[in-house]
Amino acid sequence: MKIGIIGAGAIGQAFAKQVADAGYDVVISNSRGAESLKEIVAQLGGNVKAGSVEEAATAEVIFLALQWQHIEQVTQSINWEGKIVIDPTNPILPGFKLANLGNKTSSEVVQEWVSGAKLVKAFNTLQPGLLASNPIQNGGNRVLFFSGNYDDAKDIVSGIINRIGFAGIDLDRLNEGGKLQQFPGGALPALNLIKM
Repeated sequence: MKIGIIGAGAIGQAFAKQVADAGYDVVISNSRGAESLKEIVAQLGGNVKAGSVEEAATAEVIFLALQWQHIEQVTQSINWEGKIVIDPTNPILPGFKLANLGNKTSSEVVQEWVSGAKLVKAFNTLQPGLLASNPIQNGGNRVLFFSGNYDDAKDIVSGIINRIGFAGIDLDRLNEGGKLQQFPGGALPALNLIKM
């Protein structure tokens, strides 16, 4: 399975490291182009290659590692039909302001922007340093929460979570689990839990 990553900041790199170490083929991209990612790809090693946003978007699973203020614009140019999108984003604007979400969770908003895809909220509750570190701790596995409205997509994302060594916990639908996961406001961000 190929995984595309759109966004090469700390969270994108942390995820890329984990999935590449687990044997997935990974294309990481940013708005500046593949050439700007040479050093990052060399550090990550494994099955990671740099590509364009368009190339990353051809993968079966797409990890959307963008700052909130860029998501809507970037997602408009991509055909999301049939894709699985992992959403690790939090609705924070510059100046640490909360984005206006209406009465929705941030992932319900992102789901609208990636119409045609099946979105799973995951990888947003841990800091990048923890996400990049060994998920097996003291004989247990670090917990990663996920939620989504499509069981088949959640099964695939749960498989990725488990293969890279985390313990996935399904929080059900985006309007329920997404609320618990959301930062700020949710009860679960920054919890570093180990499942024995």
